[in-house]
Amino acid sequence: MKLFAAGSRPSQKAGPDYFTGTVWQDPIIEAPEPARTRALRVAFEPGARTAWHTHPLGQTLHVLSGCGLFGLRGEAPRVIRPGDTIWIPPGEEHWHGAGPDTGMVHLAIQEAEGGRAADWLEHVSDEDYSRAPA
Repeated sequence: MKLFAAGSRPSQKAGPDYFTGTVWQDPIIEAPEPARTRALRVAFEPGARTAWHTHPLGQTLHVLSGCGLFGLRGEAPRVIRPGDTIWIPPGEEHWHGAGPDTGMVHLAIQEAEGGRAADWLEHVSDEDYSRAPA
């Protein structure tokens, strides 16, 4: 057993290779093998978002606070709110982040395969981000 005391692991600012805007990540768990579970608390400032990406074994998002957006390739983004849970199947191209004027915090849960939990693609264009929500 390993206990991670609250406040013992610093928040990390997400890098610009995979995110637009200011995003903070707080680790919850990166379980050692043979387990594959990885979870993060992710806080997006207004306008911040991920790049397009996929997950080899899928991903679950659970919105904790704020109001954000979730996008699938070729579709208008959807508004996401506290209490919403989204399951993204393996290989589905998507992005997620805050609304233009509101921050958003979600829990991101995924499993790693061969040490990787995500495959990152190009940044979400301002045009895709600003499409009217579905």
